[in-house]
Amino acid sequence: MTTFNELGVSAPIMKALNNMGFEEATPIQAQTIPLGMEGNDVIGQAQTGTGKTAAFGIPMIEKINTKQRKIQGLVVAPTRELAIQVAEEINRIGKFTGIRALAIFGGQHMERQIRALKDGPQIVVATPGRLLDHMRRRTINISMVQVAVLDEADEMLNMGFIDDIREILKNIPEGHQTLLFSATMPKEIRDIATNLMNDPKEVKVKAKEMTVENIDQYFIEIPEKHKFETLNNHLDINSPDLAIVFSRTKKRVDEITEGLQARGYRAEGIHGDLTQGKRMSVLNKFKHGRVDVLVATDVAARGLDISGVTHVYNFDIPQDPESYVHRIGRTGRAGKTGEAISFITPREMAHLHLIEKTTKSKMKRLMPPSYKDAQRGQQQVTIEKLQKTIERQDLKDYHEAANDLLQDNDSVTVIAAALKMLTKERKDTPVQISSVAPISVKKAQGDKRRNNNKRYYGGRGQGGRGQGGRNQGGRNRKGNYQKSRNRNK
Repeated sequence: MTTFNELGVSAPIMKALNNMGFEEATPIQAQTIPLGMEGNDVIGQAQTGTGKTAAFGIPMIEKINTKQRKIQGLVVAPTRELAIQVAEEINRIGKFTGIRALAIFGGQHMERQIRALKDGPQIVVATPGRLLDHMRRRTINISMVQVAVLDEADEMLNMGFIDDIREILKNIPEGHQTLLFSATMPKEIRDIATNLMNDPKEVKVKAKEMTVENIDQYFIEIPEKHKFETLNNHLDINSPDLAIVFSRTKKRVDEITEGLQARGYRAEGIHGDLTQGKRMSVLNKFKHGRVDVLVATDVAARGLDISGVTHVYNFDIPQDPESYVHRIGRTGRAGKTGEAISFITPREMAHLHLIEKTTKSKMKRLMPPSYKDAQRGQQQVTIEKLQKTIERQDLKDYHEAANDLLQDNDSVTVIAAALKMLTKERKDTPVQISSVAPISVKKAQGDKRRNNNKRYYGGRGQGGRGQGGRNQGGRNRKGNYQKSRNRNK
């Protein structure tokens, strides 16, 4: 492996990297940093989580003149969450150099951003739309930019920002250095490299094998309107230590979180509209077991590294196979096993097969568990707790009271009462979740149109409209799902 010292990184940055616990460079860093420091334009093809920020951040910081309070480095990122994350990491890497990076994104007051820009950050990390707003208002001056970075260019293409990117790059003075990073290289991204970059050097880091060890992968084919009750039933059956539920939209994250809370689960949600402080607070609760279920969008969960996650639920199937691998990789860590369960609507089966083909793995089909299965699951959790208490053999102080109970009641009734008292029962609260359009294979290429009509979910035991009822089939405690004879055709 290559160390950062061997890459010629300056002492102030080395001090910061040591403080951050970075010792060896990742492959993308080892190849990109020397090329970047020599002034080359670079095209880096690498997945998320490979260390791209340091790969472009270190050469950028090395070129900054700290005496000049002008924007000399520009990073364009697809989302608010990523812009914040990149700016924070650049500030950590440049902690001892005197540079300052500022995140600029939509959804924040323009006046507040203008005031922050007047303080003279040398690096701006921005989403394309808000950056163009500032450029047109002349509140961001990019005439001194020496290094421009496009991070996750293919994601910006998918989100419809390709024309914005071209306009931004055309407005940066000639002679600047451009570094472009993308997990994939569609034609539009190649065109940018050909027309707006100067003889770029290519760095291609082989994607990590897109199969994930230690993770049992399942799917449940289920109509959109039954997803929430199925999730409830599954949580009751498995009683996961820590579970992450992924949803496609911020609105759905909020609704699923509120629905789970109303049903009595310890759940919290994170997405890009939350403040950084709120996100950190939620993640800390989750890490320390004060929250059992984390509901998240892809972007908010980017880079999450939390040990002990036993289950990942794809409430909505992700747009692309890379996101699928990123999501389910939140479990099965540190040699432990994990489960990933994806809810697939009938119209999304072709997209499921695309993911299986890309990841070279098959998901096992499960039947949706019923409310009765969920009840049995919760009772089994209580039985296991009782069994552990028996095994500890510290019950002498309770023998007399137990004998008194058995004078008036038979043993089965006493145990049944104990099970009823100790078993967590789900609340009947009705829950509304917005529906979204299913992802087809075509939609996976970037069509993100959504249908926000409300669906209504009754409380438990409502059969067809909810997810309770005996006709849904179920799963036993060993994890095998079986069809019920009464299952709807």
